[in-house]
Amino acid sequence: MTLAPTRRRLLQGAVASSALSASALSQAQSAWPSKSIRFVVPFAPGGTSEIVARSVAAELTKQLGQSVYVENKPGGAGVTAMSEVARAAPDGHTLILTHVGTLAVNPYMLKNQPYDVNKDFVPVTLLAKVPNVFVIHPDVPAKDFREFVAYVKANPGKLNYGSAGNASAGHLAMEYLKLVTGMFITHIPYRGTGPQLVDLLAGRTQASSAGMPALAAHIKSGKLKAIAVGTQQRIPALPEVPTVAEMGFRNFETSQWYGIHVPAGTPTDVVKRIQEESYKALKSSSVTERFANDNAVGGGGPASEYAEFIRKEQAVWSDIVKRASIKPD
Repeated sequence: MTLAPTRRRLLQGAVASSALSASALSQAQSAWPSKSIRFVVPFAPGGTSEIVARSVAAELTKQLGQSVYVENKPGGAGVTAMSEVARAAPDGHTLILTHVGTLAVNPYMLKNQPYDVNKDFVPVTLLAKVPNVFVIHPDVPAKDFREFVAYVKANPGKLNYGSAGNASAGHLAMEYLKLVTGMFITHIPYRGTGPQLVDLLAGRTQASSAGMPALAAHIKSGKLKAIAVGTQQRIPALPEVPTVAEMGFRNFETSQWYGIHVPAGTPTDVVKRIQEESYKALKSSSVTERFANDNAVGGGGPASEYAEFIRKEQAVWSDIVKRASIKPD
């Protein structure tokens, strides 16, 4: 059986058109990046999140031949930035720094989000895990972790702690600590780690939890006192500071972690390319040295690995949010 000439021409045209479309799409994807890449950070400047983002962005700029610029967009527990990126073109030219708050806490803490973190975004790779350090102002009459907990319990509601904002890693770490110790200290959210450290250093708040990149200089100068770390093992930068688990709160563990997501619909090969370039950036000497100084552990694995990590973190933090009654302040 032979096809009629007209039908044959139509089929040939359709096949040619399909081939051209596939070729055009392939060329567009292989041409990534074709312009500057916007890397959105949902916090104000001055915190660990920005340090991680800028370290990686600087290396990506060198590798890709296109500018990868960091844009800080704080507010709304990260919802402002996440909402904007969810609406961005899914072409790999808009990235967002994601973390425990936006991915594993907000979905269970906030009743109405204008997006679904598991459907409207695609995980690319985990960039870094950074130990949480618990610090107090020197004026607090406590020389160590046990004395601090005892003092807070003896003075419920008298002390305040600051964080980079609702659902920030510091907020979650302190609420988790309150849950296991039974102490009551009031949360004061700020628009970033930098702003909250201003008040902590001035003594207007009395405690906080953040990453070593933001705290190291202040601990070294004596302006802040480190009383515990949230990891299971002590960290090299503070070998004399015990873990919370050592203080009798077995299995306590909390760290800051940061990764990259892109809007849903971003081509798979573009996602893979971003992951591969990020891995290369994380292995560069400038990033490995910076991370080592900050006691950060680099990531860079495939998207599937990051997705599985997020699922596990969501299971952990959904339970903590419920038990600790963590709510947006």
